[in-house]
Amino acid sequence: MKKIIYILIIIFTIVACSTASKNNAVVSTSPKSNSGVNDTVRIANDSLEYEVIIIDVGFNTWLASRAYPRNYHALSYLEQKNYLYVTEWNNRVLQPLRYDPNLYEMSIDYRPDIHYGYEVNYLIYNYMIYFQNTYKQKLWGYVPSR
Repeated sequence: MKKIIYILIIIFTIVACSTASKNNAVVSTSPKSNSGVNDTVRIANDSLEYEVIIIDVGFNTWLASRAYPRNYHALSYLEQKNYLYVTEWNNRVLQPLRYDPNLYEMSIDYRPDIHYGYEVNYLIYNYMIYFQNTYKQKLWGYVPSR
């Protein structure tokens, strides 16, 4: 049985900048038809059978210009933060009358008992920081304003 993690935030973009780094995962960007390039990050690992897709305006540009570099935070730090952020995210998905359903469209299947690796945790963590700063949301605790 194939387990798939989807983070699909569909907000299209015109601007593109891609950063790709490999660490037991495939990270790629996908083109958008007719109007430039889409700001899409795809992370996949066939041996663990998961896939993460992040589509959001300006995320790649933000990641390249404002995020802390890879290996700045320890893997355990990223895992702990991701668990807290994803738990609150999923709570908000279940409350569409209280939180904007256009922001919290889908739940995220992030399980602390699965070792996703550094790259996946790094990108999820940075997306959560980007999301909170861009959309003026606070999922949990201190949010760096990079």
